[in-house]
Amino acid sequence: MRVDLILELLDIPGQLVNVLSPIGGFGANLVTVIHKRDDKNDDDMIPVQITLEGEQENLIQCIEKLKEMNITILEINGVVSKEKLRTILIGNVIDTDIRNTMDKINELEGTSIVNLEIKLSDEDESSAMLVIESDFGMKNTIFAKIQEIANKKSLLMVNEV
Repeated sequence: MRVDLILELLDIPGQLVNVLSPIGGFGANLVTVIHKRDDKNDDDMIPVQITLEGEQENLIQCIEKLKEMNITILEINGVVSKEKLRTILIGNVIDTDIRNTMDKINELEGTSIVNLEIKLSDEDESSAMLVIESDFGMKNTIFAKIQEIANKKSLLMVNEV
């Protein structure tokens, strides 16, 4: 059996080796590695496509091990499993407790904030751009939760299109 995975790795030395090292331990074979350094995103992450071959149980163990290692698996056999969403909150972002806002978003299962950028314009107003990684298909749920939080804190929410 074969499985194609697209992983997202930080573009620093040693990341690919760390991902590949446990594969043999589960009795799987590495068939293909496509390291797409030219496709680096704004967060210095790069997609790496790997194809593994082995018994179904061994491949499942490999995938579980990658998840335990906090490796983002974007696709499994062409099926998207993770997506990144971006939203901007404008208003008294700092004064309305940005940490509390982040905690409420991170409470959603399969969701975590992976990047936060804050801009301070004056004492009364600030903005925050949130990059959220979530299980595929949760976009509407996540944006609804953030809108609910923004409404309660009198913040303007601007989503990606």
